Amino acid sequence: MTSNKTVFFIVGILLVVLGIFMLIPYCIQLIYNENSNSFFSSSIITVFIGILTVLASLKKENQLNLQQAFLFSTLAWLSIALFGSLPFILSNINLSISDAFFESMSGITTTGSTVIMDLDSTPKSILLWRAIMQWLGGIGIIVMATTVMPLLKVGGMQVFKTDSSGTEKILPKTIEVAFAIITIYTSLTILCGLCYWFQGMNIFDSVAHSLTTLATGGFSTHNESIGYFESPGIELTATIFIILGSIPFIAYLKFVKGNNKIFLQDVQIKGFIYLLAISILIMFLYLFFGNDNYSILDNLRISSFNVISILSGTGYVTDDFGLWGKFPLIFFLFLMFVGGCAGSTTCGIKIFRLQILLLFIQNQIKKLIYPNSIFIVNYNKQKLEDDFINSVIIFIFSYLFLFLIISVFLSISGLDFLSAISGAATSISNVGPGLGEMIGPNGNFGEVSNLSKWILSFSMLLGRLEIFAVLVLFLPSFWRS
Repeated sequence: MTSNKTVFFIVGILLVVLGIFMLIPYCIQLIYNENSNSFFSSSIITVFIGILTVLASLKKENQLNLQQAFLFSTLAWLSIALFGSLPFILSNINLSISDAFFESMSGITTTGSTVIMDLDSTPKSILLWRAIMQWLGGIGIIVMATTVMPLLKVGGMQVFKTDSSGTEKILPKTIEVAFAIITIYTSLTILCGLCYWFQGMNIFDSVAHSLTTLATGGFSTHNESIGYFESPGIELTATIFIILGSIPFIAYLKFVKGNNKIFLQDVQIKGFIYLLAISILIMFLYLFFGNDNYSILDNLRISSFNVISILSGTGYVTDDFGLWGKFPLIFFLFLMFVGGCAGSTTCGIKIFRLQILLLFIQNQIKKLIYPNSIFIVNYNKQKLEDDFINSVIIFIFSYLFLFLIISVFLSISGLDFLSAISGAATSISNVGPGLGEMIGPNGNFGEVSNLSKWILSFSMLLGRLEIFAVLVLFLPSFWRS
């Protein structure tokens, strides 16, 4: 029987790191004289459990096989979400276990949905912890998407494999890539915070929002989100860094190594920019001809910001787009599914899968016209095998099928039709706000039932880990292999 000590060893290290990060909000509690030791207590518990897990899992081998990599992917995110909820449970904001776990899962999966009713009166330590959770979730998914996911061959992610090593040596080759990505990610975060500060945010808000902007998470420190600041400069800053967070971070590595044209050559990045431009134009024209409340520049600014926020799965809002009419609801629901680029902090189906689906459809049409011809499908100068294309199509079908299943379960749990549909979409796509009065841009998830929150939490995990990395654990054959 295969030993899983390496999996628990790494999870233990992650818990120790998580516990250390909890000391940052604890310092904020001391600075702002908040009458609570929730973060110090949570840190002690998390570090203690982490050290015990590490000590109990010590072994000579430091490698993961394919089965262990699947187990690690899910167990790591569940463990961090579980222990990340401790500060919410122990704080004085009176969150139930269901609420605390939902908030924590929303943070670590960079979803951005919240159950906290009044952010403006919430302790700053809690607000900062939410931002830190999203920042950690952002860097975590980038590292996994560029190192682990390609080896798991989940939904076509193998096309982003960075080398030709086998699946038996995941850890050693991860360290160099992960360090470079973390350096770039941290540098962009600092730059984003400075830009926010120069645009008029105070130090706390600029730090908190920089953490959630690059992570395309969307947690804010105010009820009105970015709209609270009423600053075009801040919105422009957010727009730029959301786009930077939506680009594959492996492209940054290639740029640093000398490929100066990578951002112009990468098919996925170009597809993302094209879709972004077309979506902004559509929404701009809709508001221009259907809404007389905004000037042309305001229409362009509002359209651009909200389209980018929804498409990337960030979830920042500057206006209640639920009041714009019925078309934006349908259009934004579509954008929720699309998401950004693979290897970025964004979620959703991903641009590259839709591009491959279009190539497949185009190829099938050509075969109808020229039945005796042989057509080769290429993507980013790589030849795509039929098995790879099939895996992408299966992923898209499974994604939409699970969306319907989750919608049904949410409806059974008590949500109305629009809330159930948009709740399923926003959770599996890790966007944040849903549609409708309850969970729309001006609402939150505090009023939904506990059962709905657990369903949504599981849906967030599914969406963040590319569905199959979680579902494979429910197969009995997985545990027998």
